[in-house]
Amino acid sequence: MRAIGFDLDMTLVDSADGIVTSVQHVVAQYGVEADGEEIRSTIGLPLDHVFPRWLPDEPYDVLLAAYRAHYREHGIPLTRPMPGAAEAIATVRERGDRVLVVTAKYGAVAGLALQAAGLDADEIVGDLFAEGKASALREHGAWVYVGDHPGDVRAARTAGVHSIAVATGPTSPDELRAAQPDVVLPDLTHLPRWLATV
Repeated sequence: MRAIGFDLDMTLVDSADGIVTSVQHVVAQYGVEADGEEIRSTIGLPLDHVFPRWLPDEPYDVLLAAYRAHYREHGIPLTRPMPGAAEAIATVRERGDRVLVVTAKYGAVAGLALQAAGLDADEIVGDLFAEGKASALREHGAWVYVGDHPGDVRAARTAGVHSIAVATGPTSPDELRAAQPDVVLPDLTHLPRWLATV
């Protein structure tokens, strides 16, 4: 059985408020104030790319542990489904494909975020970013990968699968087009129509 792969943050789920709240909480412990819009612009990047913007000299493992603890308790409950996410998942299953989530988010937390948004997946693979996602896409039989970041386009290209970009994250449609996906959709509500053409 084939799979259709999805990125998580800002593709299937709107996790922005929870991520912003948790990053701000962690950096505030060090007396640093982080602008919410700047944090939003980093959503989708691994956290080891995010925290150095505000705390370049602090040990990453300590920051990560503090972030995960806060995010589990305070961030996950703020998670909401992206427009069209439930319908996209239903369409994938109606086609007889599996729903695969491949994300930079820690795997166990990814499952909790999906659950908080009222969504589910057949398989979740976490802790991977950009081209690093390609091996999971191949291993799990994905033929399409859907994401909101140029790194997701690179993941699909590296894996040799169809790349669908959705303009629902911090990356503009023009920036997504520059990454050369097969198609850029405004959001997931357009995915069932695209799938019907292939």
